Amino acid sequence: MNAAACPLRLAINGYGRIGRAVLRALVERAPDAQALEIVAINEPADLSSIAHLTRFDSTHGRFPGEVAVEGEQLVVQGRALRITHARAPEAVDWSGVDVVVECSGQYCRRDELARFLAAGAPRVLVSQPAASATDVDATILPGVNLAALPPDARIVSAGSCTTNASVPVLAALDAAFGIEHVLLNTIHSVMNDQPLIDGYHARDLRCQRSAMQSIIPVETGLARGVVRLLPQLHGRVQARALRVPVVNVSAIEMTLQCRSALDVERLHECLRRAADAAPALLSLSETPCVSVDFNHDAHSAIVDLAQTRVAGEHLASLLVWFDNEWGFANRLLDVLAHWHSLIH
Repeated sequence: MNAAACPLRLAINGYGRIGRAVLRALVERAPDAQALEIVAINEPADLSSIAHLTRFDSTHGRFPGEVAVEGEQLVVQGRALRITHARAPEAVDWSGVDVVVECSGQYCRRDELARFLAAGAPRVLVSQPAASATDVDATILPGVNLAALPPDARIVSAGSCTTNASVPVLAALDAAFGIEHVLLNTIHSVMNDQPLIDGYHARDLRCQRSAMQSIIPVETGLARGVVRLLPQLHGRVQARALRVPVVNVSAIEMTLQCRSALDVERLHECLRRAADAAPALLSLSETPCVSVDFNHDAHSAIVDLAQTRVAGEHLASLLVWFDNEWGFANRLLDVLAHWHSLIH
């Protein structure tokens, strides 16, 4: 039976920013529409809110298709999706689903994710890094290790938007120049775990402050995520993160000390080769753009060549843009499409 005749049936658990982006990205990605099919959504919010936030999106614009409500179902492009409103995985009937795409952000440990399997889900794709490498069967990033996805895997992580943005660039530079040390500074748009005005919303005192009035340092596990995919950089990566008052599109400032001598021209030639090898994942920009210009950009990373700086022969700084919602949602679909090829 061919892939089109036997699509991978998906359920989205948690229909927030990433969950809605996954559904919308699948509609916009015509080649995958036959291989992947969303059949169910579990989201505690009421159905009218689910439908409304599917139709209208302040960041990505109106939904490019038909959305309707019929009874207790959400109908998207003529396909009826089963909607449930459970707050726990075991309260959902996952029958008829091949993969649950876990987008709630609540589960990152194996014992937590195993609750989906115990409730009948055959497989789970997690839209965040696992708490540790052993909490999932594999962490898979398109353009890095997609071919390493085990056919019998049941719990898989697709990393994060920041690992997808940084690891392909770092892998190319490490192969070409040998990274001795790297500092990663993520400049990230605001997120739903931040309050609009000061309030008791988090244990981190900085994260209790208004998201739209300050640049806010936050904790990040990016260094661990990079080393999980590039173990040769163990002990060589440090990271920090700032949340800034924009609603979407983020950047990573990479400061690298390399073993081999480098200059701007050699750096850019290395990046051009990497972009040519994976044009859907890595892009280069030579236009004087700002962050909003990369809204709804499906690449994992866009290197701003005008911002490259080199000091001496071994120290370099790069600026990498990425749409932290849309790019990552497309990477989730890439992993699912490859998983489909292994299952069917």
